[in-house]
Amino acid sequence: MWRAVMAIVLGVALAGAVLAHVVFAQNPVGGAPTMPGQDTFGAIAEIVRILEADPATDWTKVDVERLRQHLIAMNEVMLRAAVSRTPVSGGLVMEITGTGRTEQAIRAMVVPHAFELDRMPEWSAKADPIAGGVRLTVIAKKPDEAKLVARIRGLDFAGLITEGAHHQPHHLAMARGIALSGHTH
Repeated sequence: MWRAVMAIVLGVALAGAVLAHVVFAQNPVGGAPTMPGQDTFGAIAEIVRILEADPATDWTKVDVERLRQHLIAMNEVMLRAAVSRTPVSGGLVMEITGTGRTEQAIRAMVVPHAFELDRMPEWSAKADPIAGGVRLTVIAKKPDEAKLVARIRGLDFAGLITEGAHHQPHHLAMARGIALSGHTH
């Protein structure tokens, strides 16, 4: 658990440092605020900056609202979903559930993320619909590797959902009006 918390803290600190660099490059006045005040705002601001800097951006296809809705869904899953976990041979089974908008977000996000996890060389993953959400199963491809099994269990749902580093390219593609393979959201 502490590893997942530490990974989140380090990720937030790194994102803050990158964002501070971007803000200072745009506004070099000392003592000026550097943080956007809200993570969704900051993520969208970064994507808008990238789109505006790219002369090839096709503004007729840009859909920043779609990205905003996706970020809202990410927030629902990360902050409001209930997760129950069961260690199994070689990995972990997690039941991610919620109601209303949270349940919709779980179904929209966890299923395609299982696809991304399954593409990774170390483990296999699958998502199955259950009442109120999704059952995510992540198993080490070499279940006798105790460190890998411990990593899966230590990452748990919150850590596993960050694996694969596909989120940022997905967000940019989404804002550009393009979908990544395997994603329906």
